[in-house]
Amino acid sequence: MTIARISELERKATQSGKAHTGSWLLEFERQQPLRPDPLTGWNGSGDTRPQVRLTFPTKEGAIAYCNKHGLEHHVVAAPPVRLKIQAYADNFR
Repeated sequence: MTIARISELERKATQSGKAHTGSWLLEFERQQPLRPDPLTGWNGSGDTRPQVRLTFPTKEGAIAYCNKHGLEHHVVAAPPVRLKIQAYADNFR
């Protein structure tokens, strides 16, 4: 059974704007464990589903996609954003 993880896209630490916030990402859980390649030593597996990443404007759209295609899913909420309000003068106190 294919399991999908739906999570809210977080703002990167280097972003100050709010562009592309509120979007939702659907990723598939890995079904096979990673194993090292004997020649290169790199980890890999035959499961290609984790490479697929779909974005949706709403959480309900992502859930509807899972229901339409018969996918099990779980929703991972983004942690709350905490702003640290600080004045420049606080650096010299």
